[in-house]
Amino acid sequence: MAGKRKKYTKDFLKKRNIIIATSLVMILFFSIVIGVSGLHKEPVQKKIPVFPDYSKITVKAPVVKEKLLTQNVNSRPGIALKKVNGVVIHYTANPGTDAMANRNYFESRKKRKDSKENKVSSNYIIGLDGTIIRCVPDTEIAYASNQRNADTLSIECCHPDKSGKFSTATYQSLIHLVAYLCDRYEISLSQIIRHYDITGKNCPKYYVENENAWKQLKQDIVSYLKRSMNNKNTKDTM
Repeated sequence: MAGKRKKYTKDFLKKRNIIIATSLVMILFFSIVIGVSGLHKEPVQKKIPVFPDYSKITVKAPVVKEKLLTQNVNSRPGIALKKVNGVVIHYTANPGTDAMANRNYFESRKKRKDSKENKVSSNYIIGLDGTIIRCVPDTEIAYASNQRNADTLSIECCHPDKSGKFSTATYQSLIHLVAYLCDRYEISLSQIIRHYDITGKNCPKYYVENENAWKQLKQDIVSYLKRSMNNKNTKDTM
């Protein structure tokens, strides 16, 4: 009897070990398969904040001074902008200079030869005191954002020092102007961009080097639009 019990125990242990080993191999196999397949999964996309319904928003137009450039090949070519799909924000890279000085710099390009180096301008310039100057109409392209010149409006912002950070007055006018343009042309948040986002150029400097400041700027635009929606809803119920 004892001999039979010993043989049964060995057979049982042998079968059990085979089952355990097989299970471990299968677990390892499926772990590898799942791990490899996970490497090919698309990264989770962060949700982009959505603007309020533009049909419910009315952003009052900011005060804009018309100081249009003379039509010329270098700074105001007079090429039609068929549709506005976005807004591109820049900085002047000339610390302490104001809107009119930068506008006059664009104007001076008309006296230069027709060359890539001399092609520079912007639809709008915002001064240190918040003054907004329009240099090129919304219906025409400006030479500011390379391959996105054809479907965006460009805004040059003055800044008091080399950091490139906008003054409070410049910042507030920028928020108002961008919100107004977004409302007027129904521009999505994803298409409020920096020169950097198109070409990799360090422009606008402070808002490239300080990503949180850029995110805050965009959030302030969204907040302005939401306030404009709330204000309209209040008026509609009066």
